[in-house]
Amino acid sequence: MREKINAQTEIDFQPSALRLTNAYYAKYESISRILDDNPAIVEAIHRDLRKPLKYATVKGKDGRPHRFTSDQVLRILLCQIIEGASLREIVIRIDDSNYLRRFARIYNGPMMDFTTLDKLKNSIPPETWKKVNQLLARHAVQEELISGEKVRLDTTAVETHIHYPTDSTLLWDTCRVLSRLIERARELDPRAVGDQRLHPKRAKRLAQQIGRKAGKENAASQLKPLYMDLIGRVEAVSQWAGEVRQELANGRKCNRYGLLDDAMAQALIGELEHYRELGGKVIDQARRRVLLGEAVPNDQKLFSIFEPHTELLKRGKAGKEVEFGHMIQIQQVRQKFITDYVAFEKKPVEHQLLDPAMESHRALFGKYPKEAAADKGYYESVDALKDLRKKVKLVSIGKKGMRTEEETEREHDPAFRHAQRFRAGVEGTISFLKRILGLLRCFNKGWEHFAATVGATVFSHNLLVLARG
Repeated sequence: MREKINAQTEIDFQPSALRLTNAYYAKYESISRILDDNPAIVEAIHRDLRKPLKYATVKGKDGRPHRFTSDQVLRILLCQIIEGASLREIVIRIDDSNYLRRFARIYNGPMMDFTTLDKLKNSIPPETWKKVNQLLARHAVQEELISGEKVRLDTTAVETHIHYPTDSTLLWDTCRVLSRLIERARELDPRAVGDQRLHPKRAKRLAQQIGRKAGKENAASQLKPLYMDLIGRVEAVSQWAGEVRQELANGRKCNRYGLLDDAMAQALIGELEHYRELGGKVIDQARRRVLLGEAVPNDQKLFSIFEPHTELLKRGKAGKEVEFGHMIQIQQVRQKFITDYVAFEKKPVEHQLLDPAMESHRALFGKYPKEAAADKGYYESVDALKDLRKKVKLVSIGKKGMRTEEETEREHDPAFRHAQRFRAGVEGTISFLKRILGLLRCFNKGWEHFAATVGATVFSHNLLVLARG
């Protein structure tokens, strides 16, 4: 039976005399107490980690297998986010730090390796992080650590881990990935691939030539022949990958492979099908854009074959005309505690987020806020503003474009301007989430892990807010 938590502590024989170090210790001690006061948080995490933890073992100093608890996994992941380290770095840092070992409740036992930690982290879905954030928010309300008199909203973009997408680089990505999979299939079953040779270097040179010529004067006439050659090569590799996939499938039906080889063939079939489908979209959009001169809508474009869920975002930010990732919304009260958040797979219309945010606030605090502040993107119409005022006494949302005398008077009201100064504080929180807690770019692969990373980062932020309070 896997333990959720091992709360038995060890005596600290090396207290520090340095004030800065003690402040560092106090932060983690406060977080530890909050987690201990809310066992439901570890219980929620434990439901997802119960099965993966059965196989998460390492050998201790005595040579015996050592298992970990859900509480230890949660604390290690919190350290990773708070310390701003990668999973590899945090494993080393905790292993080398007596105090972080105490916080993670590893003590003198063996530290888990990076691969194990990565699998355990990916076993926690975004729904669980959403739930633990709600549990922490309810705790903060019950202990009167936060109040719901004021709320502020804002959206921001979180980037996915992709290179800047161009038609040539996407075609080259498709070619090299399918070529690599065909070579792996050749190692597994040479008969399924045949003696034909791959020529990925030629496709790479074409992509490089396109990159060098793009942006120069009269480049269009020079680029078309290069693109025709590159698209033809990628199509040929894609067609070959489809034939290899079919041969592997036939081999499995005929029981040609042993147990291990059969599992490898099944995995290769899935990967070949996945990247062939995405490669088909890349080829289609490159042909339409470059060869046929069509303007392909952004919602029909693919920006990465590795992160196909990525969305192009145009927010009009200085220095960043376009971004590649997803929008998130954070909802924050006066004490800087984020009471709710949402990660959007498709960019939302901001003014449609107001009513759900107010209902979320009411569900947590039992009443609507007295004051709600947001930027101009949340403004819909005068009628919508009047409807919201029936619930919220002061709504501080500016209007885009021309204003009537009544609207100008409303926005120059001292209470409105004071609420807008309160709204500006959310920008500092967004900056902290991105610069300090690593939410500027999500390095986890896939939409589910993207949303889970947002939830884990918000949870870490809220723990720091309560610890400092």
